[in-house]
Amino acid sequence: MLTIALSKGRILEQTLPLLKKAGLKIADAELNSRKLILDTNLDDVKVIVIRATDVPVFLQHGAADIGIAGKDVLLEHGANGLFELLDLGIAKCKLMVAARDEGKLKQSTLKIATKYVNSAKRHFEGKNQQIEIIKLYGAMELAPVVGLAHCIVDLVDTGNTLKANGLVPLEHIENISTRLVVNAASFKTKNVQIKSWVQAIEKNL
Repeated sequence: MLTIALSKGRILEQTLPLLKKAGLKIADAELNSRKLILDTNLDDVKVIVIRATDVPVFLQHGAADIGIAGKDVLLEHGANGLFELLDLGIAKCKLMVAARDEGKLKQSTLKIATKYVNSAKRHFEGKNQQIEIIKLYGAMELAPVVGLAHCIVDLVDTGNTLKANGLVPLEHIENISTRLVVNAASFKTKNVQIKSWVQAIEKNL
């Protein structure tokens, strides 16, 4: 049995057509149900649909064999015990540092609002900059406006939300897209099955 962990939301919507082209179908009745483990058209493949941040956790502990999640989630988690096999090229955006102006980044101790704590630390530690992280889960753009932080580290797509709140993207941290990752142990024990799925998906990218 192969278990595939899919991220909820935008990534799921863009992943389902890829899986369908590769031969894996999930009925609407399954997707719209309250079931946590979904049946597919294949007896030997099950799907779980979970929060994106939980995908690498399920994979790391062997609760799933294959996972599909954003690079931002993998960077934040650390992805220990996982192999990244494919860049699916969907849900593309950038992880950026944004502030009201460049001068805001020139602080003796820079206050950063973000949910990407580890990525922010790595970026600014690489510049030997003293920082204080304020962890937020939403409304990131509000933090510099109300004086909670000097800047934010967040995903930027069109940049319209930043612009609407008087912020500008100033430093690029990472290009983000959706990746296919596998549990390292599963890759050994279910190598043939996993490789065949990876090849089928890759063929349709």
